Amino acid sequence: MDNEKMMKMPLPSSDRVIVAVRVRPFSQREKNFGSKCVVSMHSRTTLTVQDPKNPEHVKTFTFDLAYWSHSGFQKDKDGVLISADPTSKFAGQRDVFHDIGRGILDSAWQGYNATLLAYGQTGSGKSYSMIGFGANKGIIPSVCEELFQAIENQGRNQEYQVTFSMLEIYNEQIRDLLSRTKKPGGLKVREDQQLGFYVEGLKSVPCENYAQIEKLMEQGTKIRTTASTNMNTSSSRSHMVITIQLKQVFLDKALTKQSSINLVDLAGSERQRSSGAEGDRLKEGSRVNLSLTSLGNVISALADAAIGKKVLHIPYRDSVLTKLLQSALGGNSRTTLIAAISPADICYEETLSTLRYAERAKKVRNNAVVNTWSRAETKTLLGCGNAGAAEQSACFLADHQLGTQSVQETWAHLLEQARREWEQQYAAIAQEQQMVKTLPHLLNVNEDPQLTGVLKYFIHTGSCVAGQAASNAITLQGLGISDEHASFTNVDGKVTVTPHRKCKVVVNGVPITSRTKLQHLDRIILGSNSAYLYIGFPSERGSEDLSRFDYDFFQLERAAAEGVSMDKLGAVSSGDGQADPSVLAVFQDYVKLMPLVAEANQMSEELKKELNMELKVKNLASSDSRGYDLQKEIMVKVTNQRTHEVWIWSKAKFINRKFLMEELYQRFLDGEDSHVTQEDDPFWDPVEVIHLGSAHVWLQSLAYCMKFEEQVEFLNCDGLEEAVLHIHMASCSPTGQAHGEEDVVIDPCELLGKRMDFQIHIVQCLGVKWLKEDAKRGIQMGYRIYDLPNTLYTKPIWKIVNPQIEEIVQFAALNVSQEFLNYLQTNALIVDLWGLQEGCTELSCSQLDFMVTDEGHIMVDTKKISDVKDTSQMASNQTSELYLKVLKLEQETELLRNINRVLREENIFLKESLEKIDSGQQAHKPSSTLKITEMTSQLPSAKEINQMCTQQASCDKEFAKALKVFYQSMNTAKRQFLRLWQYKPPEDDQMLRPFVYQQSQMLKDLGDLLESSLWKLKNDVSLIVKKKREYLLYTKQ
Repeated sequence: MDNEKMMKMPLPSSDRVIVAVRVRPFSQREKNFGSKCVVSMHSRTTLTVQDPKNPEHVKTFTFDLAYWSHSGFQKDKDGVLISADPTSKFAGQRDVFHDIGRGILDSAWQGYNATLLAYGQTGSGKSYSMIGFGANKGIIPSVCEELFQAIENQGRNQEYQVTFSMLEIYNEQIRDLLSRTKKPGGLKVREDQQLGFYVEGLKSVPCENYAQIEKLMEQGTKIRTTASTNMNTSSSRSHMVITIQLKQVFLDKALTKQSSINLVDLAGSERQRSSGAEGDRLKEGSRVNLSLTSLGNVISALADAAIGKKVLHIPYRDSVLTKLLQSALGGNSRTTLIAAISPADICYEETLSTLRYAERAKKVRNNAVVNTWSRAETKTLLGCGNAGAAEQSACFLADHQLGTQSVQETWAHLLEQARREWEQQYAAIAQEQQMVKTLPHLLNVNEDPQLTGVLKYFIHTGSCVAGQAASNAITLQGLGISDEHASFTNVDGKVTVTPHRKCKVVVNGVPITSRTKLQHLDRIILGSNSAYLYIGFPSERGSEDLSRFDYDFFQLERAAAEGVSMDKLGAVSSGDGQADPSVLAVFQDYVKLMPLVAEANQMSEELKKELNMELKVKNLASSDSRGYDLQKEIMVKVTNQRTHEVWIWSKAKFINRKFLMEELYQRFLDGEDSHVTQEDDPFWDPVEVIHLGSAHVWLQSLAYCMKFEEQVEFLNCDGLEEAVLHIHMASCSPTGQAHGEEDVVIDPCELLGKRMDFQIHIVQCLGVKWLKEDAKRGIQMGYRIYDLPNTLYTKPIWKIVNPQIEEIVQFAALNVSQEFLNYLQTNALIVDLWGLQEGCTELSCSQLDFMVTDEGHIMVDTKKISDVKDTSQMASNQTSELYLKVLKLEQETELLRNINRVLREENIFLKESLEKIDSGQQAHKPSSTLKITEMTSQLPSAKEINQMCTQQASCDKEFAKALKVFYQSMNTAKRQFLRLWQYKPPEDDQMLRPFVYQQSQMLKDLGDLLESSLWKLKNDVSLIVKKKREYLLYTKQ
């Protein structure tokens, strides 16, 4: 009777989604980069995250469970990670399973549906927690193992039916990972009134023991790896869903319980945010991120509903993933989400995003019910489709998949079919294991460690061809792999590889073009990015740790062979021995994007798009106006090889475009129409202005009112000369008349509070490589000095390699401030060179954006004027000019007041002196008068005074000239030093000796210049001092 009540009226319970967070150890890459830990854990539920850029900014999060797996561990004799000591707070795989895995099993035994979602950025440890690695089993295998252990210990009056399915969702397409046949377009999601959403045609395999599930997971992983290679996709961008259906039949009670256990390893969460590039016209084009975006929207809507907000619609139908997870989120399931995070400072933004996502998820509430029914009801529901049992509909998915086609098929018959398949698979597995022991072979290496070593290609005695053709002895799939790509030869205990024609083969990071002998553990890359580890003959093998030859190892080796290193990127070690974190992050991005760029170029080639993409580092050799290095970042230079059009894409824009390229390329592979309109083509963009390089013109000469004329190099992003700028700078009068040498000031403070005018004259741009490469192109230059609100641009010049610019702009500082003088003495004028292409929009600026004087000169150092303009709401330049005149008059009045005060004090002093003289004895008056007469006679004549002034002015002029020559020499030395600093050693060892000789010569020239400049200054100053001493001796006589 009690059982009947439970069948008829399942009691719903309001179950909040349980959220756990796990902090992983540093990856090898993070260790190499010297990353710092920004996450700390204070209890089993609370953790804090510190902003690496602002250490005082700390955020605290509280969850149901928090696992510290970052430190405090060691390996036992079996390779299992365990706590290093009793005081360690380390949480291993068994600890996570004890809380989460056993909770899932307990729910399943009770008859509840259970779901586990693993969320986090790529490489955060999601798959490690779910699947595990080596001896450290994850939640999924542990759940399956303990499930069958519990079944073996149950009573005889119970029957248990377990089925296993495994699927992958990529780009809104579903692939059955237990089926070797791929359905074009993927499997379809259908909706049933009772079943809800389900996958039509998904293979669900009956299992009798854990060993069978283990083999099924291996099979699914192998198919997933092959699919990832064939489709040129990364597993980090796909979701994997494992479903275990557990049916408990109580024979003595005529009662059935059924539970659906969904174990979901979600795609890398960083794709959701960073793949979209701001300003990219195709930003919304890719469907790769749709599932995660929709999942976030569903969780947000459910979280709002849980706290009482009015929610009109839960967007389950927006993606394949959210359709299949409808019961897991807000439905009939007990759900747990485990958020995996990296504690590294370089992953701070992603870690914070993951924790905020998890914080929203813990607000979601489900309504889980115990799924039980009688055997009679099962037959009725399966045969008739009773619409009245909608609340139990999710329980019948396995029956639908297994039994709706033929209700007469019994469980025993299904098991018998599965056994026959097992026998065939076991024979193939045994044969493969035997060949692994005896033959040299290739092991695949994947970005996802779970997919590494899954595929094995054996090299039999003789010669065998590797490529995409089905007739080859080794059939390989992958981007850039030809039908007959390379030949592997196994003769006399030696294995060699020979590329065919122009096929790309890389061994240990170095491209090869001829027959090459392979050594045990050599790294091979075929095509654009298909990586394999060569395992030699048994006699060559030892007890090596193959795990160190991971995907990162291959890419770092490839980068090193191509000359890319942190030294090249300018990583300067700080006092604590650690390299610059920003440079480390750029290097990480560079290595990560290298294979993606290679793949994009291969797709461009096969689709005949004629584009070439290459990685560049923005600001690699650039500095700000004070000479400090600018923040570096990765960009991709895209060149149309036919039209010579050039684009610069940011990292985010490139990643987004590559997703779209993959979609287009997949249509091409599937034989579908891959033609798209120009507007929808991810390989095309409208032409744009390209930044070619920057030149630094130091402004120190203006602070001393000296003329400056120089030819300065424009340096591109690689630190190489792009062009040469011919420029003049000189102080002048308000009317534009250049100052002479007599106007040179010794101390810049002499200019304080005065008006200062100067001109910048851009004369010519010489040897522009941009114009040499394509005569149809043009250039413009732009610069901005001190507090100008916008950049000034020169007029566009087209189709001239050495364009004559001849543009003069006069600037005026009407009331020179100390800040402006400091700027002139310590900063450089940065002149940017821009490349124009046919059809692009030319750069321009409006004179209305600048404040100008009555003479029409652009005003700088206008802070006081701007302050008054903001407070008084002065609209016109005339009003500002008028205010400035008033301000100057006030300052002059104040100066007069000061002079008047000094004169008054002097007058009082003289008056007091006279009173003292008058009060003296009259007898002394004649002698005093005589003394005054004598003193007067000793005073120099007017002619002598004029000579003294002339001599003093001459000394000052000579000193000013000496300073001018010295400053010009120092500017030259500064440029030579920058050229020397940017001079990088060659990759070719044969060129090393000439490089060392040339570098030593440059050092000698720099030393000679510094020595001669200092000697000349010392000599000039000595002559001036000598003249001054002669003059002083003369005046004393």
